[in-house]
Amino acid sequence: MLDGGAPGWLVIGALFGGVGLATPALTRWALANRASPRPPRRPAPRPVRRPVRDDRDEQVRAPDGSMAGMTDQQTIAVRRGGPEDATTVLRLLDSATAWLAARGRTGQWGTGPASTDPRRIAQADVWAGGGGLHLATLDDTVVGALVVGEATGYVPPAVEPELYVNLLVTDRAYAGRGIGARLLAYAAELARDRGVGLLRVDCYGGDDRALVRFYEGCGFTATDRFAVERPGREPWPGQVLERRLG
Repeated sequence: MLDGGAPGWLVIGALFGGVGLATPALTRWALANRASPRPPRRPAPRPVRRPVRDDRDEQVRAPDGSMAGMTDQQTIAVRRGGPEDATTVLRLLDSATAWLAARGRTGQWGTGPASTDPRRIAQADVWAGGGGLHLATLDDTVVGALVVGEATGYVPPAVEPELYVNLLVTDRAYAGRGIGARLLAYAAELARDRGVGLLRVDCYGGDDRALVRFYEGCGFTATDRFAVERPGREPWPGQVLERRLG
């Protein structure tokens, strides 16, 4: 097969042992039968990689071990909450507790709904009325809640000014949209606005520590472990994590 770019007489000369054997007749024959030059090959277009939407959020481990992602973070709005949003916080807690219990993860929040527990109802009222509640919304639907303020008494105190995440809960019906990560990023913005360079949070540190990995995937570093004593039950294992803000 002739090379598309080589003159025909050179190829024929090579077949007979050298270019010197190319006669005028052979040359005319070769010129008449030479292959047309092939157009330069264009590189094949590179495939466009598009994000795949599934139940995995942004390269962050969610409490169920799935990946958490940033696909919808630009469409998630965050607004300030108030006392009228206490029932919304309880709804989100009920949803999350049921989701965890259905997967055998009862160590974090138990099995009963928060909306029927007087202690948790009172806590939701404090969170909603304390000025630190912020709600994530998608198309005017509240899909997550963040509460920031001071550290709780059962964790080691910070040695510098900080902002503390007291609550982070999302609606599992909207899993895979980066809601938790978006709220944590918003908490970091709040801290920077206050001139604070340290953001801390604590979470359930038992079972397979999947929740700890979620926070680590969001830029936090695990620091102190602690345990909360509970009468008649095993101590609740906790983990403090921190994120340094540049």
